[in-house]
Amino acid sequence: MNPNKRILFLIESLSGGGAEKVLSVLLKHIDKTKFNITLCTIVDTGIYAAEVKKYVNYTSVLGNPQKKGVLGKILYKILYLLIYRILPTQLIYILFIPKKNDIEIAFVEGFCTKILSHSTNKKAKKIAWVHTDLINNHWITSVYKNEEEEKKSYQRYDKIIGVSNTATNAIKQLYSVNNAITLYNPIENDNIIKRANEFISLPPKTQSIRIVTVGRFVPQKAYDRLLRVINRLYEHGYPIELWILGDGEQRPMLEEYIHTHSLNKIVTLWGFQKNPYPYLKHSDIFVCSSVSEGYSTAVTEALILELPVITTACSGMDELLLNGECGLITNNTEEDLYLGIKKCLDHPDILSTYKTQIKQRNKEFELSNRISQIENMFCS
Repeated sequence: MNPNKRILFLIESLSGGGAEKVLSVLLKHIDKTKFNITLCTIVDTGIYAAEVKKYVNYTSVLGNPQKKGVLGKILYKILYLLIYRILPTQLIYILFIPKKNDIEIAFVEGFCTKILSHSTNKKAKKIAWVHTDLINNHWITSVYKNEEEEKKSYQRYDKIIGVSNTATNAIKQLYSVNNAITLYNPIENDNIIKRANEFISLPPKTQSIRIVTVGRFVPQKAYDRLLRVINRLYEHGYPIELWILGDGEQRPMLEEYIHTHSLNKIVTLWGFQKNPYPYLKHSDIFVCSSVSEGYSTAVTEALILELPVITTACSGMDELLLNGECGLITNNTEEDLYLGIKKCLDHPDILSTYKTQIKQRNKEFELSNRISQIENMFCS
């Protein structure tokens, strides 16, 4: 094993998504005596940027537009246009991406995967990380000219990592490759439990049952249908309240629905929270309403805090919840999500059973094991 193996991670930004959070954990805990890590972002923004810079060599193609003067912002806009609209992909790599690495990793599917597929570093092992089920959430089509270009892009990689078996099987099916493997996301389980016990002044319950969820306000998370389900349950007399932690493009739409249906007393949009764990600890049920996932970090964290989970059927959930032993998996429709939550509210003993099973399940989330698996993959 080369004790100084040089690894490049490429990602567009360090915004508040699950993949970015996973990367920050990985870069914090990877063995720096074995690996010399460089992280390159396209844009130097995001809530995890300051944290990650403590652990690795860091560079950004465009920098942070908010920290630039007038001329700097003009140059930023020009370069942004060149990179995302004009320059050939290989030229982007040649001009802007750090060279002389032993391994080059595109950590999120999409634009960065396209860039590194045109790497001119013939000696580097190339790895693509995929954080979603690309069959049910094929959001990257706009990055490529057509399906054939996308397929060839992935076929240039030496290894492709799926974060769940479902995600990995989708990769194999879409791109006709046999070098895709599953590696589960590293999670700081001990740190999550520690931070959950930090004191935060939270309001008391307004209802008997508090439901919580965490994620970006984007169509994939389907919080619009979750609000409709909560409204329907509340109208039928169920004593519930809902906390949503996160932010994003759909916030105005969600706020309008809450206002129009007079849900302000039972639904709270908390925005993004640096420490979401006390909110989870002081809740009764975690609900994932997503249309698609890869391997949900939020659901994993809920399980670590022994919070019963109700989720729609999407990638990774059978693996996370052991085919329904540790939580309820409903069909991926609004009606089935409604019926699933209603079932657990009508039969609270179901939630108690899940909590018992979760305690056994949590032994498998050991951080050191998952980091070791990733490090071994780098050395293979």
